[in-house]
Amino acid sequence: MYNIKRVNDMYTNCENCGLRFEIEPGFFFGAMFVSYAFSVGVFLMNFVVLTVFFNSPDIWVYIVSVLITSLLLYPVIFRYSRIIFLYLFGGVKFDRSKS
Repeated sequence: MYNIKRVNDMYTNCENCGLRFEIEPGFFFGAMFVSYAFSVGVFLMNFVVLTVFFNSPDIWVYIVSVLITSLLLYPVIFRYSRIIFLYLFGGVKFDRSKS
């Protein structure tokens, strides 16, 4: 997941059932909105943690902590936003019997 050269790579089809993940060209552009929601959550959690536990530090501490947290969580947010978008709008249902 943290291989910088391959962070954007994704399987074309499911290995078990053969489902094509990208339903139409540009389908995953909508995952940007899910990623945006995750990022807002990260920003808010940074704000709450720094405000509550560190008694409102300087603004540069907020900026540095948000940048570091966002960079570390980028691959996770990127992948999970695609997965959630695929389940919400792609009509994909998980079937345990096929796994």
